[in-house]
Amino acid sequence: MTTYRHITVEYSLANKIATVTLRRPDIHNAFNAQMIQELLQAFLALSTEEQLHGIILTGEGASFCAGADIKHMQETVGYTAEQNLADALQLADMLHTINVCPCPVIARINGAALGGGVGLVAVSDIAIAVEPARFGFSEVKLGIVPAVISPYVLNKIGESNARALFTTGERFQATRAQTIGLVHSVVPPEQLDDAINKTVRELLSSGPHALRASKMLALTVGKMSYEEARNYTAQMIAGLRVSDEGQEGLRAFLEKRKPQWMQTK
Repeated sequence: MTTYRHITVEYSLANKIATVTLRRPDIHNAFNAQMIQELLQAFLALSTEEQLHGIILTGEGASFCAGADIKHMQETVGYTAEQNLADALQLADMLHTINVCPCPVIARINGAALGGGVGLVAVSDIAIAVEPARFGFSEVKLGIVPAVISPYVLNKIGESNARALFTTGERFQATRAQTIGLVHSVVPPEQLDDAINKTVRELLSSGPHALRASKMLALTVGKMSYEEARNYTAQMIAGLRVSDEGQEGLRAFLEKRKPQWMQTK
């Protein structure tokens, strides 16, 4: 286990799963500059660990993440334009690092996700929320906007929902978050860990390189022209078919046995 000041990184299941936990429960796991930097550094490190099949991102206590903390917001009141730009860019870098992390990121949304906390949900690949969780883009109530998180949120909920929710700043329920595509599953609190474990089992049953290639497909192919996508996808599947992992997976299927990556050591 690696412990930072505001987060922890733990490993489980033969180090194939990592769990990143936000640890500021007394203020609902709200961001400050140090937490943002710690998340950035943690996900940079995790991005290089090829044995990982998945990373669980969650919060300690009753909330997932309530966005920026009050003390940090008080500090920014006195910032110059240049200091505010640097602060925003640090958040942008952190979100980008999680978004492009090679292996899947599961958001275990154990409670409220507001402002920048919704940004963390949006950069996760799989989002599972408890029924009582509430979401909201509360920035407009403070005279600001959800600018840095907006590219990722728009990719999940689309322009129409963003136009309504960004401007009103209204709180909305987990069921609505699922309806608009922000989260994928909503479960009672007592079933959250079972739902996470089910997802983890699915990831562990998949080839680790194939997982990463699949995520890259989802992130990139929709932005390509037909010719770019044609060449990229054909080269990808051809390369994976002749790879050690692809060969093992196909042989295991034909021989009706578990592939090596599922076998316990």
